Amino acid sequence: MTLSSTLSAPSVHPPMHVLVTGGTGFIGTALVKQLLEAGHRITVLTRQPQRALARFQRPQGTQGPVQAIRSLAELPATTPIDAIVNLAGAPVVGPPWTARRRQALLDSRVGVTESLLAWLQGAEHQPAVWVQASAIGYYGVRPPEETLTETSAPGSGFMSELCVRWEAAAAQAAQRGVRQVVLRLGVVLGPGGALPPLLLPIRLGVGGRMGSGRQVMSWIHRHDVLTLITTALHNPQMHGVYNATAPEPVTQARFVATAGQLLHRPVWLPVPAAPLRWAMGEMAQLFVDGQNVVPARLQAEGFAFRYPTLQQALRDLV
Repeated sequence: MTLSSTLSAPSVHPPMHVLVTGGTGFIGTALVKQLLEAGHRITVLTRQPQRALARFQRPQGTQGPVQAIRSLAELPATTPIDAIVNLAGAPVVGPPWTARRRQALLDSRVGVTESLLAWLQGAEHQPAVWVQASAIGYYGVRPPEETLTETSAPGSGFMSELCVRWEAAAAQAAQRGVRQVVLRLGVVLGPGGALPPLLLPIRLGVGGRMGSGRQVMSWIHRHDVLTLITTALHNPQMHGVYNATAPEPVTQARFVATAGQLLHRPVWLPVPAAPLRWAMGEMAQLFVDGQNVVPARLQAEGFAFRYPTLQQALRDLV
């Protein structure tokens, strides 16, 4: 049985009570809506509960099976939570990575994860599964010819430190006997997130490669991310770390060329790496550096990507 063949359907799997952090983000919003449609009950941990409740209100005006909490102190220890999906984390693209900004990024990930663990320690009902977000930043900046699998060592730099510490904090749940699935996400392409700003220069006719263009962009369509998460919730055979990337990583130059072809726009204006590094500091690595990451475990376990190639993904989105 392949991973994709175990994908949940409302008539197959009993309803679950799922605790979701980051439930109002780019991935989380789509996930919560999908889980609701499948008949599950959701608790969203968010800094803006009222906004979350409004976002997940049913079209006919009746409130669905969602509760939104600002703090885990609002979630009684007697509440039976069947699964946790931990997506919380402030966006890494934004203000420069000053010491204060780095601490905020760590707190939004490691801090929230530690709060979940503290709640779990006192919970009367232990969840069956914990799905944990991470990122391919775990591997640091690597040369394009180096193929990275789940067994590759972590790299250096702040992004690697951030992911290593995030995963290490979450690993304590597995030590308590909770089945844990860690998804090291590549660049997630979807109707929002990173894609619109990547496409904007191309749409305006001033697009081009960034830096050398040889850096590898390991990506995944949001639809496949959602499929992975829902499969992980229901498939007891899934455990440990998975690279959540499509099987076709591409160079940044190829990404720009493919997008330009589909948008019928020229890609003629390269952006040198040096000004970006000067203006953005270490954060520039998100644009002019990369990692050649492959989903070795997903491929070995038979996961069927709906969008395995960049051409297919961008055709769907643009």
